[in-house]
Amino acid sequence: METKIRKIGNSLGITLPKQLIDELHLKDGDKLTIERNGTNFELKPIDPEFEDWAEAYRELNTNYKEVLKELAK
Repeated sequence: METKIRKIGNSLGITLPKQLIDELHLKDGDKLTIERNGTNFELKPIDPEFEDWAEAYRELNTNYKEVLKELAK
């Protein structure tokens, strides 16, 4: 698939081909992560349920790091 970089306000962006949108079941407002691997980029849909879990874990790990270390013994 091919797309073009376009000016969007003061930024640059891309539009996703309809085929890709349909294959990934994307809709307006969905979030994607962008990962760089050398000169390549990988787009991944974000699972909001997993993101909520991951944020709760980060908060727990930050606030209770020492307690978790003791429990792991």
